[in-house]
Order: sequence, then C-alpha cells, then structure tokens
Amino acid sequence: MRRNLLPAAAWLTVVVFSYLGFAQQQKEPPTMATVLNRQLSNLEREFVPAAETMPEDKFGFAPTNGEFKGVRNFGQQIKHVAASNYQFAAAILEEAPPAAAQGEEGPETMKSKADIIKFLKDSFDYTHKAMTTISEKNATTPIKSPFGQGTVTRLGMATLTIGHGFNHYGQMVEYLRMNGIIPPASRGQ
Repeated sequence: MRRNLLPAAAWLTVVVFSYLGFAQQQKEPPTMATVLNRQLSNLEREFVPAAETMPEDKFGFAPTNGEFKGVRNFGQQIKHVAASNYQFAAAILEEAPPAAAQGEEGPETMKSKADIIKFLKDSFDYTHKAMTTISEKNATTPIKSPFGQGTVTRLGMATLTIGHGFNHYGQMVEYLRMNGIIPPASRGQ
C-alpha cells in the first residue's frame, strides 16, 4: 500500500517556514530586562484576574478552619503583594518607594475592591519600569536592601518579586476555591 506523503510534507513545510519567520523576528537574543519583564507579565496575567474574580464582599475572607490564625485576608494579600512590588521595584531603581506603598501591607485605609485592584495594577506598572532598567552590566551590582541593613542585587530583587507574587497567588487560589470560585487560569482545563 502506497502512503500519501503530501500531508506530512505540507506540514513540514509550514513548520520550517514558520520557524524561519520567527527566527528572522528574533535577530538578537533577548536582554535580561526582556526576560525578567516577560516573567513579571506571566505573574501579572495570573494574579490580576484572580484578584478581580473575587467578589468585593469576599475581600475580607480568610480561612478559619484549621491553622489559619492571623493570616491575611484576600484583600490584604493583594495589598501586600502590591506594596511589596513597590518596595522591591524602588530598590531596583535605587529610589524611595512611592508614598502609596506605605510598608509591606499597603495603605490601611484602602478597603474597596476597586481601589485595591488599581493599587495592584499600578504596582505592576511601576515594577515593569524597574525591570526594564536591569541589564547584564548592572544585574549583580550591590544596591541597598529594602529590608534594612545590607545590600542585595537587582537580579535578586527581580527574582524575589516574581517568586513572592507567585507564592501569594497560590494562597489566593486557595481562598478563591474555598469560596467556590475557579481561578481564571484554571478554567477550561
């Protein structure tokens, strides 16, 4: 029996030309800033929709069944990540954090979902600005630590920002699911 190789050959042609087109667009390797910004964007694409999905009347939710005494509620998780984004990005930029950051918990008076989401989105904008400044030349140069004494590196602060955000994203996913809400990133899977 003779096989028809045309479909396989046509598929291979599409793959080769697609790769060549992609390779032409990628004339230069990505920069450190590009890679870090891409990772931050991955976090942002998961974190912000998860924050937006929780109804406003559940922003005060914190688990109580089990060992959860003293944990942050859902809204506090978001404000903490936003405030930390500001703190970490300011360290990368070697500038004072914006006044809105107010420590690692964010503004105590900020209570509405709309205000918290805006604070979060603005923090990601500021953090993208910081990531853009990181280069192979300055990535490991010591800078003042936002934690008090000592020094850190821009690259260390950038990776901490992303890891910290995903840590809290995981907690937010649990809070959403405890309220019968499927996180946006998990829908359709």
